[in-house]
Amino acid sequence: MKKSDHLPPLINIGFGNMVAASRVIAIVAPGSSPLKRLRDEARERGKLIDATQGRRTRAIIVTDSDHVILSALQSETVGQRFGEGQKFNESRERDDYAEG
Repeated sequence: MKKSDHLPPLINIGFGNMVAASRVIAIVAPGSSPLKRLRDEARERGKLIDATQGRRTRAIIVTDSDHVILSALQSETVGQRFGEGQKFNESRERDDYAEG
């Protein structure tokens, strides 16, 4: 078994930044007041990760560790990549079972 077999699937959230798919709880658009409060509270707690590279925030990713990640990609785009990553990993698991 290769070392990479133990790594969780990673999703590209833009500009070469990756997040572990298994840790993501929600991917949401940042427009509403409650989400702006969520972002501000995460900043105060030191749980905010800004992956926008100075660009406008278009998606907020919430993880199971209460981290809030800002992305410059649209939430729909991140969601699609999340789905594609799951399909890729499912097919990789099937291939692994077929070999063994």
